Amino acid sequence: MPITDSAKKALRQSVRRKKRNLIYKNKIRDLVKEIRSLTVENKKEEAKKLLSQAYKALDKAAKVGVIKKNTASRKKARLAKFLK
Repeated sequence: MPITDSAKKALRQSVRRKKRNLIYKNKIRDLVKEIRSLTVENKKEEAKKLLSQAYKALDKAAKVGVIKKNTASRKKARLAKFLK
């Protein structure tokens, strides 16, 4: 447990950031899973509609620093390749 006031504040900040970061990561994970499952079921039109949402979530996560820019690009490229 933190003892000093600054350590207590740092703990509060890190907990807050972790919650915020998990929201972004969970959104990305759920969208990717849904796109992959739709593609496997040959529902490509529905998957293509979700692709733009996945791109938006990846770009937003990269913008705020949850994931790196190249990671977002790689995930987008692999999703697009998987759809084809």
